[in-house]
Amino acid sequence: MTTDAFPTRRGRMEYVCTQCGARRGVEELLYTCPECGGVFLLEDLDFARMKERPAEEWRTRFDARRATRNTALRGIFRFYELMAPVLEQEDIVYLGEGDTPIIEASPALQKALGARFAFKNEGQNPSASFKDRGMAGAFSYLRALVRMHGWDEVLTVCASTGDTSAAAALYASHVGGGIRSVVLLPRGKVTPQQLSQPLGSGALVLEVPGVFDDCMKVVEYLAEHYRVALLNSKNSWRILGQESYAYECAQWYGWGLAGKSLFVPVGNAGNITAIMSGLLKMRELGLIDELPRLFGVQSHHADPVWRYYSRPEGERRYEPVRVRPSVAQAAMIGNPVSFPRVKKLAARYTEAGGDFNVVQVTEQAIMDAMICANRHGHIACTQGGECLAGLLRAKELGLIGERDFAVLDATAHALKFSGFQSMYMENAFPPEFGVTPRPELINTPRLLITPERRAELNEAEFTAETARELARAAGLKSR
Repeated sequence: MTTDAFPTRRGRMEYVCTQCGARRGVEELLYTCPECGGVFLLEDLDFARMKERPAEEWRTRFDARRATRNTALRGIFRFYELMAPVLEQEDIVYLGEGDTPIIEASPALQKALGARFAFKNEGQNPSASFKDRGMAGAFSYLRALVRMHGWDEVLTVCASTGDTSAAAALYASHVGGGIRSVVLLPRGKVTPQQLSQPLGSGALVLEVPGVFDDCMKVVEYLAEHYRVALLNSKNSWRILGQESYAYECAQWYGWGLAGKSLFVPVGNAGNITAIMSGLLKMRELGLIDELPRLFGVQSHHADPVWRYYSRPEGERRYEPVRVRPSVAQAAMIGNPVSFPRVKKLAARYTEAGGDFNVVQVTEQAIMDAMICANRHGHIACTQGGECLAGLLRAKELGLIGERDFAVLDATAHALKFSGFQSMYMENAFPPEFGVTPRPELINTPRLLITPERRAELNEAEFTAETARELARAAGLKSR
């Protein structure tokens, strides 16, 4: 099979409203339904034709593309036919996103926690988070629109808690050609590491007092009244790009997800939407024989989706919540824009034989889990800690058995959230977080020799005395 050849098959795609079912063509970028205001999902009208080929042929094709030299097919678009089969090769943006590794937890960590699991390290994407998957989808479609309509200039805009802005600014600066980036951030709610990224990429970075939900209202209003490309998860093309996470999980395990449980932070609900959508597509085509169990995880400081699903089915009512400070900043969203998508897809997921759950965890549990994971050789961010806390909570509730194996979404690189780790080690969390460090997890630097003592010693004395102090600190015995 030729792996470098770009696919010849093209589909016919439409926006489908999750609320009223209205359909619209994809010749323009739409975010919400003009009929009822509901959010869209994208549908390939010719998807059923993929069943004309056996599932094994599709699996072989997708596997072969992992070795391609064609950059348009190296990343998330090696699953081209499953995602956006209307794009041309010239439009696809590739910055090295996708194909992130799944690293099994160390034996010591699994034994200590009594759980079998692995982290999918999304921090190894170009801007160091999973948001690059969605931006590759959104910007590829945007390039197609620019070419189609002959636009000279496009302004992209997004609200962000950090990772979305970093990814949006990076892809906009790479694509160029009249595409400019504006990001709106809640002042003081983005880590310094995350803030540095859109600034470094040259985006126009604007801040407002408040939280992410306030920023989201502003950019939604902007998208309704001005010609801008909104890059938040209301953008259905972002959801398509993020489906690749599900395809990669299946591919990593040889297209067998039986006995697996996927844990995903809910946040704005775009990622869990995309993963459900991707899993359902694979099940329909027979690429996987069984749907994995799927768990959304929310902090008790921002838990509207957990509150909805924690009630009996006949009593469920969705209500936004007022968020409180959270170390899982990407999850600090009180009114996820993709909740209608989650609600619709979760119903389909259970009808197809899948198991969907949402668990709630504390801020204390998130930080303890993140530190514990990284103490055992991982690079989990606070959202990765949230997923590990979610796994432990599911285990406490009897939702996970000893034979289950969990794949946890570590959505970003740990270095983006190193400030929270420092606060943990220094016991410096403000009271509103409700985090008290566990003494056995605290690790701080220790001074071997004071500057004053150093000044009293010559070089040979300094070397010998410092070495002795190091040996004493490390518990070494002389030879």
